[in-house]
Amino acid sequence: MTAAFPLIRNPDALTGREFDVLVVGGGIYGAWTAYDAASRGLSVALIEKGDWGSGTSSASSKLIHGGLRYLENYEFGLVRHALKERRTLYHIAPHLVRPLNFILPMWKGPRASPFLVSCGLVLYDLLALGSRPVQPHHHYRARQLLAQYPFIDPERLLGGFRYGDCQEDDARMTLVVTAAAQGSGAVCVNRMAALRFLEDGEAVCGAEVEDRVAQRSFPVRARVVVNAAGPWGPALLGESAPKVKLVKGTHLVLPAISGCNEAFLLTAQDGRVFFVIPWYGRTLVGTTEATVATPGEAQPTDAETDYLLAGVRSGLPGISWTRDDVIARFAGVRMLQAEETASLSEVTREFAVRRPRPRLVMHVGGKYTTSRHDSISIVDTVFRELGRHAPSPVTQHRPLPDAPVGDFETWQAQAVAELAALGVDTEAARWLTLRHGSGITRIAALIAEHPELAARIHADAPFVMAEAIHAVRDEMALSLDDITRRRMPLTLLVGDDRWREPLLATLARFGHPQIA
Repeated sequence: MTAAFPLIRNPDALTGREFDVLVVGGGIYGAWTAYDAASRGLSVALIEKGDWGSGTSSASSKLIHGGLRYLENYEFGLVRHALKERRTLYHIAPHLVRPLNFILPMWKGPRASPFLVSCGLVLYDLLALGSRPVQPHHHYRARQLLAQYPFIDPERLLGGFRYGDCQEDDARMTLVVTAAAQGSGAVCVNRMAALRFLEDGEAVCGAEVEDRVAQRSFPVRARVVVNAAGPWGPALLGESAPKVKLVKGTHLVLPAISGCNEAFLLTAQDGRVFFVIPWYGRTLVGTTEATVATPGEAQPTDAETDYLLAGVRSGLPGISWTRDDVIARFAGVRMLQAEETASLSEVTREFAVRRPRPRLVMHVGGKYTTSRHDSISIVDTVFRELGRHAPSPVTQHRPLPDAPVGDFETWQAQAVAELAALGVDTEAARWLTLRHGSGITRIAALIAEHPELAARIHADAPFVMAEAIHAVRDEMALSLDDITRRRMPLTLLVGDDRWREPLLATLARFGHPQIA
């Protein structure tokens, strides 16, 4: 069986055989589907036209959460399901999924109801019963809240609540799940685009694909195809595509809130809720919601930027961010079920499996948090298409690649000390442990051999040169964007490109001059 890491790009392994299942799309749903299918004994090919997680799966709110706001729409089943997955993901990937406290201030107004919010948080805690990774919610009086967070608007403040959820690096998680798929026997190839589906009568039997590295096309044969291309999936199907709604969400990256390690759940002037989240020493603010006709339209706008900034200034007036403070912004697009609702916030995130053509399976809806469990339903459908009994899934029990064993905090403290002894600064060392887990041994070996690789790529971001070399050698990074946007979110955290020339020089020195 192939190891999870290094990720090996071998397009030739896609030819000369018929796979049980071809998964098209290397976002989080495609990655989990490939992993689940391979771990249950199917022969699997996973292809992605760009880089792993380069679409919506690197443009989320970076949360593993139950979705507190969905309680308002009475989607109790969705919330319970998501909270159970939060617990599962925390246990199988404690380095990637970390607890995060959220502060929910309450002000006087027509929609203010601390009692109802308190009831909702009690329900949220109850739905998460079990070995949950976060603390139960807590109530604050106005004076207590302002003492800890003096930048909150004090006018008409009734008090607030603290509740817990979890945070992750979405692109990193997608990469690690892809590696888990490879480790279970799947052939995983990025920069491999599906041009069209192959047909045997009315049934789909594979895809004509284009290797965007070698600039050649060839067929990949499979008994079943899973269209996991998300918002890009309907274009592959044409008229047989199910009706969907594409919803764009924009996020801003802003400076850190000094001394604050908690996130905030706030309400904008139009009644929509949004997050203010600490992330990699910066603050992530989002998201907006707007329908788009195609994924290519999912670009941040100045109006969305102003909307989010106004929302922060309203709830947290002590933080007077303007457009000039925006370090970066990005937008993702979700493919949801086509519903007619009063607002986009009410469109269900419920997941559904579709069979638009014989031997072709795709999903609609879903959430990043629930993608692992949702993939089980996709693979169960694949087994039915194959006429085979579906074995029980195992991904809920198996730690993801490089998940540390034992108490995480104890392991992390020792790992940070070992990296610090090699010359890595403490903050960068801590983030290394959160992205790579026990895989830091491979990066530490690089630094031990070449101590200069302990240096930061950019003074204002906690990433070191060794990570870039590791990304190319072991993580299938083929471009500078792969390295600096998804293997590490450097370009989201710094507002200049002073890192470019030193990084390119280092890559060239270590045998990777083709990266540009």
